[in-house]
Amino acid sequence: MLEKTLVEQTKQTAAKLFGGPVRLKVPYELWKEFDPGLARDLSLFITGNLYSRTVLSLPERQLVAVAALAALQKAEELRIHIHGALNVGVKPRHVAEAIFQVGVYAGFPAVNAALGVLKEVLLERGEWPLGAEEET
Repeated sequence: MLEKTLVEQTKQTAAKLFGGPVRLKVPYELWKEFDPGLARDLSLFITGNLYSRTVLSLPERQLVAVAALAALQKAEELRIHIHGALNVGVKPRHVAEAIFQVGVYAGFPAVNAALGVLKEVLLERGEWPLGAEEET
């Protein structure tokens, strides 16, 4: 892929994931403070190449990321990917369901922590409490 195309694809994907109603401080910003060149390379790979693949849609990728981060109990990264999931159209109830599924494999303390992050994100976005359409 031409670098110019990859850069544009990276920007478009990042805007879809992280350009929602809440300003997010994504890891790229921290990486850039330490090594701008490496930060660029990582961003082009992760957001430009991996997240732009079409085998899974962005909403599906975000649900996978949410489930993995919930299982690993990585709250700060989970917060970013919950926002990303909501930004690309995943319903809050589907995010919660992915988190509940994690309990079978990672335990319910992981579920409890992740649901707490989900609720915080929904509060930040003005989307809590869930509407009637989200409760079922």
